[in-house]
Amino acid sequence: MHTQRSLAILLATGLVACGPAETTAPLPIVPVATDTYTDIEAEPLQDDILWSVRMPGDFNGTLLVHSRGWSPVAGEPGVAPRQHIDSLLEQGYALAASNYGAGGWSVAEAVPAQELVVAEFSKRYTTPNRVIAFGYSMGGLVTTALVEKTDPVVDGGIAFCSSMGGSLGMMNMGLDGAWVFRTLVAPDAGISVVDITDDRANGALVSEAVARVRDIPAGQARIALAGVFAGIPSWTDPDMPQPARDDAQAQLTQIMGSFPAGVFLPRAEQEGRAGGNFSWNTGIDYTELLNRSGRRDLVEQLYDRAGISLADDLAMLAATPRISADVVAVDYMRANYTPFAQPRVPLLAVQAFGDGITSPTLQRSYADNAPADMMDSQYVARAGHCTFDEAETLASIRRLERRLDTGSWPPAAAPFAPHEPAPMLRACFQGKDCE
Repeated sequence: MHTQRSLAILLATGLVACGPAETTAPLPIVPVATDTYTDIEAEPLQDDILWSVRMPGDFNGTLLVHSRGWSPVAGEPGVAPRQHIDSLLEQGYALAASNYGAGGWSVAEAVPAQELVVAEFSKRYTTPNRVIAFGYSMGGLVTTALVEKTDPVVDGGIAFCSSMGGSLGMMNMGLDGAWVFRTLVAPDAGISVVDITDDRANGALVSEAVARVRDIPAGQARIALAGVFAGIPSWTDPDMPQPARDDAQAQLTQIMGSFPAGVFLPRAEQEGRAGGNFSWNTGIDYTELLNRSGRRDLVEQLYDRAGISLADDLAMLAATPRISADVVAVDYMRANYTPFAQPRVPLLAVQAFGDGITSPTLQRSYADNAPADMMDSQYVARAGHCTFDEAETLASIRRLERRLDTGSWPPAAAPFAPHEPAPMLRACFQGKDCE
């Protein structure tokens, strides 16, 4: 870690007064005897924030700062997914994390809490040569926010299975799928798509509505249409093979397997934080959206098989009253967090081909908008949400380290595989108009 960035860490967290940055050579790692290290399981850091640290026997100089995914409660801080802790320690990485001090959509609390972790680690242990942020799902969005800071306290980041497309775009995409499902399949089932007071109760109504039509071809076709608008990929079950591109039935099965969890995203807590509804579909042309999805052929096949008219359903959507957002709520979710797609330090994103919870379209959209020298997008040929194994995790860390060492992203190799998800239909980035 360079002394200039070390000072930036301390300034960002208020641990030293402002002053001129040093311009001397990089600080070497200061050896610390192994027996002076004390792992921190869960200890107060500041206010309600807990933090944890795991130190290896032979520290390689790199601190990995883990950002967890969405959780209804703050809970205990986890320094990494449990199945990866031992292997990361064996490689010499120090591991640290906070619990953000809050549950739910706690991006607002997470970013400063993780910055505190970096500063406190340097005070308590030793100044690391390098700090890498990594996180999964919502934690990948927290990682994205960390690398987009004007003066980042990290040298790079890895966003796994991430909602890095941002809060507004992701939740608008979910609204599209939920609204289309309610309009075409269950208009009288009492289902809410915004202003939700109880996600669990609302989800039960959705599940009941799905169960009533899941064996009816017309219902299946309309669920597929809603799933396409919500960005659900055509492969979501890790226990099933990837469907062939021309196998409409197998793709339908995969989409239905992630419905409603991949469409009716948790909203009640987010709306409470934001002060209202932050999603909208005013002005959206669903025919144009379907044409841009790249999956109109799949939907047409299922509609033809069901003997119902896709044109009539699209006309019904066009004639149905739309949903507007509350300006104050939109502003909150824009700040917490809608990305700029402009990382200040190198960012690697890793996603499965078939994630039915955090759509792979989000990663594609970020990559389409970010500078290629600063952001690298890689995919693994598997399905499921955040199911990366030890080899894939270590390969991701090594890939980012290579970029940090050489200034260039290395050629892609196993376990990564070429893949292009469907486009994100409701992209939304800071400084650009939301779709």
